[in-house]
Amino acid sequence: MAHRAAVQRLIRSVVPFCCADPSSTIVNTLNVLFVFQISLLIGFISVNNSQWTDYSAYSFFQIVTMCDLVMILFFYIMHIFRVYRKLTCVSWPLAEFLHYLIGTILLLIGSIVAASKSYNITGLVAGATFGFLATILCVISMWSSYKVSCITQSTMFNFCPLPSDDAFCV
Repeated sequence: MAHRAAVQRLIRSVVPFCCADPSSTIVNTLNVLFVFQISLLIGFISVNNSQWTDYSAYSFFQIVTMCDLVMILFFYIMHIFRVYRKLTCVSWPLAEFLHYLIGTILLLIGSIVAASKSYNITGLVAGATFGFLATILCVISMWSSYKVSCITQSTMFNFCPLPSDDAFCV
C-alpha cells in the first residue's frame, strides 16, 4: 500500500498536467517515454560506434538524437523541481507538445537519411532502426499525453453546479 502511494506521488510530480487521480494511462505514457529514451540512446550509440559512409547524414542523426535527449531531460527537470509553477507565462503543455512534434519530424528525417546511407553496415542499420522505433514511440507518447492532459482537463469543467444555472453551464 505504501509502495502504491509512493508511485502515485512520483507520477504526480513528473506529470503535473493531468487530473489528480493518476490512471494506468499516465503510467503507460511514462513507460513509453522511458522506452523512447532508451531507443534514442541505443540508436545514438550504434551510429557513433560504426564506420560511417556519409559524414553529414550520421552527424545530423547524432545531433537530432542528442538534442531530443537533452530536451527530454530539461522537461523532466522542469517537472521534478516544479519550475512550471514559477514560470506561469509559458504554456508548458504546449511547449512540450511542440518539442515532441518538432523532435519527431526531425528524428523521422534523420532516420530516413541514415537508413538510405547505411549500405548494409549493421551498426548503421541498427541505429536507423532504433531511430524509426523512437519515432513511433514519440508519436504514441504525444497522442497519449495529449489525450490525458487536454481531453481530460477540458471535460472536467463540463458540469453544472446547480440545476437552476443551466444557462451558465459551459
